[in-house]
Order: sequence, then C-alpha cells, then structure tokens
Amino acid sequence: MQASWLRFNGITALATAALVIGCNATDTGSGSSATTTDAAATGVWSGTDSVSGLAVTALINSAGQATFIRSDGVQFAGTVQVSGSTLATAVDGYTNFGNTFGDGSTYGIGTVDGTVATGSTISAALTFTTNGNTSISGTWSLSYAAQSNNVSSPAAISGNFTDASTGAVVSINSSGVMTSQNPTNGCVLNGSVSTNDTSHDVYAVAYSYGNCTGTYAQLNDVQFTGLATLSTSGSAPQILLAVRGTSSTSKYSIVSTLNGS
Repeated sequence: MQASWLRFNGITALATAALVIGCNATDTGSGSSATTTDAAATGVWSGTDSVSGLAVTALINSAGQATFIRSDGVQFAGTVQVSGSTLATAVDGYTNFGNTFGDGSTYGIGTVDGTVATGSTISAALTFTTNGNTSISGTWSLSYAAQSNNVSSPAAISGNFTDASTGAVVSINSSGVMTSQNPTNGCVLNGSVSTNDTSHDVYAVAYSYGNCTGTYAQLNDVQFTGLATLSTSGSAPQILLAVRGTSSTSKYSIVSTLNGS
C-alpha cells in the first residue's frame, strides 16, 4: 500500500513522568507536602510548524506512544513523557516510503521538547539530525482536536476504506481484523486495529505485507506498528494511519489516508 498524506490535513528521560493526570507529593520543608499534577498528552493534536510552514498532526495514546506527522509525510515517533506541564520525547524520524530527506537519507534521530496543557495545547521544538548529518529544526504549535474525545472501538473504526494514493481497498471488521490486497503491486496486507483506551480516538495498528512485487518487494514480511485516528467530521469517515517497520537492512515508514464510503 503506497503511503499518502492525510489531506485534513521519540533526550533525556524525566525522572517522573506520566501521561494521565496524577499527583506527585513534594516536600515543602515545613512538614507538609504540596501536590503537583502532571498534564495529559493523550489525544489527537493538530497545528503548524512555524519553521517549515508545514502542517503537523500528533497522535498520542494513553501509554505514551506518539507520532508527530508533518504534511510532507515525514513522521517523528517515540514515547512521550510528561512531568508537570513539561513534555519530552526522544524520536526516530522517517520519510514516507519511496521518499528521502534532502540529503538522500530516509531516517534520523532527535528530540521533541516543550509543554502541554491537558486538552488544550502543545508547544514544542523539534531538534533532529538525519543519517546524512543534516540538521532539521521545527517549532510546533498544536491544538487539541475535538475528535480526540470520540469513543474508540474496533467496531467504530470498522468498514471498507480506499487508500487515497493507490486505490486499494482496506477492510476492517468489527473485531479489528484488517486486510487488503493491492492489485497494482500485489501486496497483501494482514493486520489488526485495537484500542486500550476507549475514551480517546487513538488506535494501535499492526500489520505485515506479503506477495509484494517490484520496488515494494522489500516490504514483504516487515512487521509494521503504529497509530491511527478516525475522523467522522466530513461527509465520509477517514482514517489517518502512520506506521513504522524495520527489516534486516532498512527502516520504513508509511503514512496513509484511508477514505470510507
């Protein structure tokens, strides 16, 4: 399945971090203790990178797994940690399958650091270096998307969806089983969509390919994992799906837009 960008359009680990709201006791020196509350980053976030001018969408689940997706298909993925309102993420960055960074590389590492206000905003800075030793920076202002609070379940995301780039039909049944066969490149997809937090519209995705031919043959047997979200605000449901996978020789990223009927 060729990747495509959704048109609507992971550093130092902190000693104390949580994605859900929690209380941490701090000794004030007077025999009492004050409590601090960690903000929550779970949800779907969208906004703009003021450096590149590109749109950015972030998907963060309740376990802290996160991906920040630019509108050029580049995704920066890692595990978000939050202490108070401070957000920190060590990220791996990938270009979309078939594309490269300007220096010809397809992968790199970096950090996303900033602040988060529960259900409101994320302000963060990207510091990133490609494998070709090119530095990339970003300044992101993201807002909490209303769809974040949509109830999620395999049944809610089930249906037949068409990949916006290839035309391949992706089917998800009410148990979360996902299948597809691309008539152009022969790729057969088998996987699943699941959620461990039904109160947020963020799904975990896992799948692999078989039978791919041509340039897509390198994707055969690669295990892809990532996140997805379902938008129902338009005339038809639409899934933004971003996954990463590693073979013995390469790293891959696929960002897909799946349009329902």
